[in-house]
Amino acid sequence: MLQQTLKKTVSFEGNALHTGESVKVNLVPSDANTGIVFVRTDLDNAEIPALAKHINRTNRQTILQKGDASVGTVEHLMASLYALGVDNLRVELNGSEIPILDGSAAPLVDLITEAGMEEQSEEKNYYVLEEPFTYKDDDGSEIMALPSDQFAVSALIDYGTSVLGPQHAHLDHMTNFREEIASARTFSFLRELEPLLDQGLIKGGDLNNAIVYVDQEIAPATLDKLKAAFEKEDVQVTNRGTLNNIELRFSNEAARHKLLDVIGDIALLGRPLKARLIATKPGHGVNAEFTKALAAKIRKEESKPRPPKYDPNSPPVKTVEDIMALIPHRSPFLLVDKIMELTEDRVVGVKSVTMNEPFFVGHFPGSPVMPGVLQVEAMAQCGGILALSSVPDPENYLTFFMKIDNVKFKKKVVPGDTLIFDLKLITPIRRGIVHMLGRAFVGETLVSEAELMAQITK
Repeated sequence: MLQQTLKKTVSFEGNALHTGESVKVNLVPSDANTGIVFVRTDLDNAEIPALAKHINRTNRQTILQKGDASVGTVEHLMASLYALGVDNLRVELNGSEIPILDGSAAPLVDLITEAGMEEQSEEKNYYVLEEPFTYKDDDGSEIMALPSDQFAVSALIDYGTSVLGPQHAHLDHMTNFREEIASARTFSFLRELEPLLDQGLIKGGDLNNAIVYVDQEIAPATLDKLKAAFEKEDVQVTNRGTLNNIELRFSNEAARHKLLDVIGDIALLGRPLKARLIATKPGHGVNAEFTKALAAKIRKEESKPRPPKYDPNSPPVKTVEDIMALIPHRSPFLLVDKIMELTEDRVVGVKSVTMNEPFFVGHFPGSPVMPGVLQVEAMAQCGGILALSSVPDPENYLTFFMKIDNVKFKKKVVPGDTLIFDLKLITPIRRGIVHMLGRAFVGETLVSEAELMAQITK
């Protein structure tokens, strides 16, 4: 599937929930492989990539920071972009916080949908989870990721009160995000509002963009304080334990909004994910730590050498007969069966290791192991094929190895293994000197590696 951006620039504006400032936001199409980038136009166009490593704080919102520039309340917009499959976008804003709008992602989804999607030339960079991955904090919040062929999310919450007890929400496919999740609004408990007001937060709140749950007796003075703060003539508690500011859109609207936040925070992975997430007692804090931990896992995995793709059903580019026409090695010292790829700077060879190898007679009786030196020799033979393929008359040349450095043996090679050799030039061939990095794999496992230097000579 190809990456996407918007077909055109679209804009929205409104008040920031916490700072109360009026902010205008432009969603600007961007090139492939640039990702989502927030741009503070009021700070000399300072850029903040939408990545987990830039998460600064998660106190009732997700705040990104790079250098002196920050942007808060990014989760609703990020969830909308992720659900609609937008990979690349510049989010230009003239303030420090994305406007809260109606407290949900629905207006953002509608705006993005109106702009339309434009496919780009590059493929989406999915991360496909292959094994369960879990993050759990000290408060009992947990996010578990399970392998899946698509992205799906479940959220379970329980605030242990009569007004907001156990709730569950799930989203099996992102095509249902607008209908099932986007319109779920943020929520808070009344007991949390007073401290937030005292801290100078929620300056942009007006009781029209949040559900307020009441789980304890409320003093008349508190109601008066809320009336004054939000300029409301009448503030009361309904029989369902919420303030009379807005009607619920779903019976489990709180769980749906928590699921929305999970999507928005996981979007800071910076790439689409194929996995099913099960979030228990999620919040921005655990969401952020899970995303950071998963990002670290991906970096570690992708820093490891990966074997070249090998399809045993594909015809080789050079058979064993072709190999013997290029290099002088013969049985029992010919250690390459076929060449699957050969370019100006790379060669991929294959060796099927059988019990009939003569070296197993003495290495070792009762526990056959392919000698490491022969693994390096097999790499060298592949490297010789690469080297000799660079001259017009290879039959008139030989390769002699000058140096072998940084040899490492990672795992035993035993009968039944199929060795895949991957050799790449470290520097271009000059004056007959060939400098290569060689790696040998069995399946996905790196079993040996070495740096090889050889000279092409007559």
